[in-house]
Amino acid sequence: MDKDVITIAGQKIEEAAILRFSIIAGISLIIMVFILIVLSVVSMVKIKRLNEKYTVFMKGADGKDLESAIFSRFKDIDKMKADIEYMSRKLNIACETLLNSYQKMSIIKYDAFKEMGGKLSFSLAMLDDKNNGYILTSVHTRDGCYTYVKEIIKGESFVVLAEEERKALEDAKNKRNYMA
Repeated sequence: MDKDVITIAGQKIEEAAILRFSIIAGISLIIMVFILIVLSVVSMVKIKRLNEKYTVFMKGADGKDLESAIFSRFKDIDKMKADIEYMSRKLNIACETLLNSYQKMSIIKYDAFKEMGGKLSFSLAMLDDKNNGYILTSVHTRDGCYTYVKEIIKGESFVVLAEEERKALEDAKNKRNYMA
């Protein structure tokens, strides 16, 4: 028999192969032990942090103190719910108020008497959510300024509108309703 060959379970294996296998197995074991040590340290750090949090949570607290703290938080939550309901009611009132306010407006500026007064005349349409409101028209001349108001109901006027007033009304009706 050769010195370099060993028979194990009826098979011939060289000593060099056994040595290589032993080295690889040893290195693998060392790496696995190192990984286990790192995992153990990480676990211990996490357990320590959890213990610290638990200690702070339970500090000076017996069952009765803990119960009163929980009930105190429940009271705070109930107060917040009541506050939210109150603010919600107030917000609904504000929204209703805004729906009735003038939110769609358009102004058309023009020269009422071609080249005599400049573009100082205007028609201003102011409408609410339901297209109710007014058209305010101001006609400027060299002699003075005349102002007229025409009521608008559901987007229609019962008084004849001038061309500029009709344009202001249509522009206002086509404006986006920001409350819808």
